[in-house]
Amino acid sequence: MNQQQLLDTAARYIPGGCLGMLSLPADLRMVMVRGEGSKVYDASGREYLDYLLGSGPLLLGHARPEIVEAVQKQVAAGSTYFALTEPAIRLAEKVVEAVPCGEALRYQTTGSDATFSALRLARAYTGRDKVLKFEGGWHGIHDVGMLSAAPAEATPLPEPVPDCDGIPSLAKNDVLVAPFNDVEAATRLIDAHHDQLAAVILEPLQRSLRPVPGFLEALRAATEKHGIVLIFDEIVTGFRVAWGGAQERYGVVPDLACYGKAMAGGFPLSAVVGKADLVQLADPNRKGKATYCFMSGTLTGNPIAAAAGMAALEVLEQPGVYDRLHLIGRRLAEGIESAALDLDIPVQVLGDGPVLQAVFSSHQPMRDHRDLLRGDKKKAVKFGHELIRRGVYCTPGGKLYLSLAHSDADLERTIEIARDALAAVRQSP
Repeated sequence: MNQQQLLDTAARYIPGGCLGMLSLPADLRMVMVRGEGSKVYDASGREYLDYLLGSGPLLLGHARPEIVEAVQKQVAAGSTYFALTEPAIRLAEKVVEAVPCGEALRYQTTGSDATFSALRLARAYTGRDKVLKFEGGWHGIHDVGMLSAAPAEATPLPEPVPDCDGIPSLAKNDVLVAPFNDVEAATRLIDAHHDQLAAVILEPLQRSLRPVPGFLEALRAATEKHGIVLIFDEIVTGFRVAWGGAQERYGVVPDLACYGKAMAGGFPLSAVVGKADLVQLADPNRKGKATYCFMSGTLTGNPIAAAAGMAALEVLEQPGVYDRLHLIGRRLAEGIESAALDLDIPVQVLGDGPVLQAVFSSHQPMRDHRDLLRGDKKKAVKFGHELIRRGVYCTPGGKLYLSLAHSDADLERTIEIARDALAAVRQSP
């Protein structure tokens, strides 16, 4: 089948004709067939510079030879056993040694699995039910994750609002929501509900918003004071903004952290990493004898994914990797902002290192989700569509992910394409 035939078949059998949230206009839809380095190719043979990177896992780019070799070797030995394997053991050791809060690890399969299980561990450990999260923070597709993750308008806090239908009303009873980067609001809620709070969960880099100085430190102090479990959702930041993740980069160590995406080199694998007395609650030998928290799955710790993860981390721990990732992030951000300035379009490129987001707004400072709501979302989406139209693959209105595979020539080409895309945005009604 050619690309249009494939798209027609997808529209018939798959809701929205897409696999997730990325539904493009009819003239921009494509079926991807191959990736190599910083580029992807669709079924019509068109090449794109890829800044979506599978929604972030491909920090080394597509088909990295070390990962391909490791996966091929493991596939030939078997795909899964529901048992311990050497790749899973070696990767666990590598991750725990890299992560500042790491003492033990329990594998999961997706980011949603990891954040859900981290919250369950916190509830089991504390004997409490409530969770404090931050407006605009994304923690996956479970019921807690889909409360106030992406509200389209400001609503009264700390009441959570569902992001989709099908969320039971009871789910809201145990969730409090605070504005990101607001020390006073967060600590006030923690102090007021400390005897009911099991956990505070947050993305230390919330989408593209950096933590202001003192914010993470204040959360650490408040949760320690009241015996509340502090959880960093590092599915995006883990092994991306630093070897030890955001907790290394920002200098604040949580009790638990959730890792995925870049950790597994493009394969389905995640982990809850943290203090041994918390993670050990998942030991099945405790069942019926002590506090026990079920954490398992058919493909948990899959050996193919673990082999890919081990290969990816061996590349990422090489000297100079994170200097390069932050350098290319700065170059792309500065290039887009410079082009926007020349065209007299108010654009800020937020983020940290190899994860960025272009926000069409002159509002300062950008500290929380409500500040992001001041941006012109329609222009941001239009910008994304124009990038794709010109051969830069991305999530329209969302984040731009960079990889080690992106060359200086790729960046120069991307900045020129971004300039043309911004000009098209300026000319549109």
